[in-house]
Amino acid sequence: MTSTPSYTPEELFVSTAPYYAAFRPRYAPEFYTLLVDRFGLDGTQRALDLGAGPGIIALDLAPHVDEVIAVEPEKGMLEEGRHLAAEHDITNIAWREGDSTTLPAMDVGPVLLTLMGASYHWMDRERVAQDLDRIIEPGGAIVLASGGAPGDLEPAPWRQVVDDVRTRYLGPQRRAGSGTYAHPKERHQDVLARSPFSHVDTTRWDHTLTRTVDEVIGWVFSLSYSSPAQLGDQKDAFERDLRAALLAFAPADRFDEVIRTEAIIATRP
Repeated sequence: MTSTPSYTPEELFVSTAPYYAAFRPRYAPEFYTLLVDRFGLDGTQRALDLGAGPGIIALDLAPHVDEVIAVEPEKGMLEEGRHLAAEHDITNIAWREGDSTTLPAMDVGPVLLTLMGASYHWMDRERVAQDLDRIIEPGGAIVLASGGAPGDLEPAPWRQVVDDVRTRYLGPQRRAGSGTYAHPKERHQDVLARSPFSHVDTTRWDHTLTRTVDEVIGWVFSLSYSSPAQLGDQKDAFERDLRAALLAFAPADRFDEVIRTEAIIATRP
């Protein structure tokens, strides 16, 4: 049943965009409160959201700063972000096509904070930290937001159901583009400790999220390694089989999971 990839990398991420915006868990409100308190955000600062996706961070940060520059390589993600910003009447986000490799030539100007939401692992982490040293203002920081490193939390039991069905369709490895993905072995904190931003603090907040089967399926389609583009013409069959397996596991249509927001804040010593 395993399918053969027949998509471009751009199609891979574009196909996740509407699911990403609707079904990815948001970061804890306490994360933004921490940034406001620690960096004195008062609506006058500039921030960079690098690898912004559809603006999960940018949209929530925008009320606290003067401008957010949201840099994202995929046009579909940028379009989704612009749509969400307009829907919420948020006008201080500059949506720009680019990525960590094009950043040095983009002239984004000085920023107090550079935030990355579960995107740093895709980058040349040491080089990016060096590049950011040129644009982050004194007293500023690199801020990484994520759900924590793989293995930090015990996965919810229903996750195994998702993994079993996904493996039947896509194989046991997580695909990334036309290849596969493996999370870097060295933690972000250790990479940053060797960078100009070598003072590193980590803060975590946990809460329980309850999803319906429709929300679980939407979340699965938001992942690059189980996106609609990955599944191709097997998407409908995959969704049907996944729905049946999940409801057999939890007939009450209630899927609880502990969701973590991990904030890694790296500043210059």
